[in-house]
Amino acid sequence: MKPASSIKSTKVIGAALTAAAMFLPSAKPAFADAAPERGIVAFKYLSYRDSQPDVDRININAYSVRAMTPIAGKWAIDVTGVLDSVTGASPHYYSFFDTVSGASKLKADTRKALDLSVTRYFPTGSLTAGTSYSEESDYISRSISLQGSVASPSKNTTVTLGGSVTTDTITPNNIELVDRKKIYSALLGVTQVMSKNDIVQVNLSRSVGEGYYTDPYRPIDNRPRHRNYTTVMTKWNHYFESTEGASRLAYRYYADTFGIRSHTFSAEYVQPLPNDFKLMPSVRLYSQTAADFYVPVDPLYAPEPPEVNFDGYYTLDQRLSAFGAVTLGLKVSKKFADEWLVDVRYDHCMQRDHWAISGKGDSGLAPFNMDFIQVGLSKEF
Repeated sequence: MKPASSIKSTKVIGAALTAAAMFLPSAKPAFADAAPERGIVAFKYLSYRDSQPDVDRININAYSVRAMTPIAGKWAIDVTGVLDSVTGASPHYYSFFDTVSGASKLKADTRKALDLSVTRYFPTGSLTAGTSYSEESDYISRSISLQGSVASPSKNTTVTLGGSVTTDTITPNNIELVDRKKIYSALLGVTQVMSKNDIVQVNLSRSVGEGYYTDPYRPIDNRPRHRNYTTVMTKWNHYFESTEGASRLAYRYYADTFGIRSHTFSAEYVQPLPNDFKLMPSVRLYSQTAADFYVPVDPLYAPEPPEVNFDGYYTLDQRLSAFGAVTLGLKVSKKFADEWLVDVRYDHCMQRDHWAISGKGDSGLAPFNMDFIQVGLSKEF
């Protein structure tokens, strides 16, 4: 892999799935629901493409297979396997070197991932233990998690507690290096039934990370070895009796020790249609400030590189700059006989530096666009 090609499939596919999905990051749903009576098998395909003016950049094709089965009316086992591949080029103005020579080609890479969880259901709650493994040519990630939920006697209030430990091993292809990163995360969530048509959820999560955060494929990059972050997420789901549809509104606030502060607003509406069709339009608004050590890049100053204080931390990673983004999406699903369900989703995301609602964006960054196409097929048994 060439030194300038730094956007790995793990990071890109994670960003792609986050932007495509209109729910905000959290653990499993914070409801003390009963054990499932039926199992599920599902297949999903995701195609991700992004671009800048006159440049087609990252291409990702991801395939996932999921199987969930209940056991003895009190247990459930859930397994998901993922295979994705990434090809393309690094972004314009991604570093001084790209400013001068243009986007560099990315060597094709693949990622294999497996997630396994086991859930025990109780009359007023549940307990889930999970583990996951992800591997690509220069990155291995392992994690374990435990989450429990308990409902009040009226079952109108559910409290969720969870924790996880993730250990990553980094072995870059371009340098002799073996380093690690470990992240401890905790989650506290409360879900409240407000009325027969309204449910509100609030989640607070905290993560503490230590290890290798620097990007080895960037010529100008040196980041702290500690990154702690806090997330507050709220959701409000409302059912409309007149249309039999439902709205899903969410807001998330994020803050970390890199100096990044972000706001995410999302809205989705689910409308049932005749013949077991469903229509789900959505919108997502995102804005973040830049990391404290982000160095702006302005191509007007080429061929001189930006000033960098090599005695401290610095990065030209545009993902750590200040910017805003808008994502518009539409999902259509159809349920067939024998419990088959087919869904198709398309999302288009536009990212611009001047859309940041706080913090000054980097005017040297080119406009950035992303497209997601997702096709799913599932069956209950």
